[in-house]
Amino acid sequence: MKTILVTGGAGFIGSNFVPYFLEANQDVHVVNLDLLTYAGNLDNLSELEGHPRYTFVQGDIADHKTVRELFEKHQFQGVIHFAAESHVDNSISGPAAFVRTNVNGTFELIEAARQLWLEAPGKVKPEFKDARFLHVSTDEVYGQLGETGFFTEETPYAPSSPYSASKASSDLLVRSYFHTYGLNVVITNCSNNYGPKQHNEKLIPVVIRKALAGEPIPIYGTGKNVRDWLYVIDHCRAVIAAFEKGRSGETYNVGGDNERRNLELAEHICKALDQLRPKQTGSYSDQITFVQDRAGHDFRYAIDATKLKTQLGWQPKTSFSEGLAKTIDFYISKYK
Repeated sequence: MKTILVTGGAGFIGSNFVPYFLEANQDVHVVNLDLLTYAGNLDNLSELEGHPRYTFVQGDIADHKTVRELFEKHQFQGVIHFAAESHVDNSISGPAAFVRTNVNGTFELIEAARQLWLEAPGKVKPEFKDARFLHVSTDEVYGQLGETGFFTEETPYAPSSPYSASKASSDLLVRSYFHTYGLNVVITNCSNNYGPKQHNEKLIPVVIRKALAGEPIPIYGTGKNVRDWLYVIDHCRAVIAAFEKGRSGETYNVGGDNERRNLELAEHICKALDQLRPKQTGSYSDQITFVQDRAGHDFRYAIDATKLKTQLGWQPKTSFSEGLAKTIDFYISKYK
């Protein structure tokens, strides 16, 4: 049985991924390395308690000793790297943590993989001939779009925030290990994820939580910023496809084909809540309040996932209405 390292498996995307991956791969043992910062929560993985093919390790991906000891002990045959500081607002107020985790942490992981898997540049140890490092990244590395157009894998990097700059840096570092050492790496760049288990600070949980609490629902600027929304399980499926079938050294963009303005998204959620948990008077949309825009707020992101669809046979399966309904149900139960 081969052992795979998943980093950040107690976070939003990771905690959806690990149970799905274990179910889809009955011959794999998963070691989940997570520091359990404010964004990580073991309650997200309660269904894996006592699972025979799952091991949790609390630790820091940027800690050299922790990472090297894990690679030596478990002889990982693959790495799926989700762990990252990811909240843009936090990167503006405290960028140092983003550089440490997203850049230095990625370096510690990929350097440990290189030393375990390779005898020399371009020479893979026979026992690790199929070992792969998959790096999960974001569409924000590309900067912003105008009213039209889409990000492709050929779009030049133009990050706008300390968060996206740190992710762009980690992408380039991973890519360099393919070109310099011949390490088997794949990168995925995804659009905004949504679904159960997301941290309270993110847009959709914020809208639901504030609405149900009767508080102002904050929307940056005029609410016209556009994001492409991807249901988290569809993202998990894309990561598995890239890990199992992607071509070494390649990047695959992952998008949900669901562009929405932030204001439109908030109004959609409020309308759904009006049906599910009606207020005594008025609509939840009455609580929408425009606040000062985020510094350097990118206008629009949109993904062209043609490469992933045509080369790896992936398609998003969850419609936006279906995914959002599941998401709202989850948070209504959480915030009741």
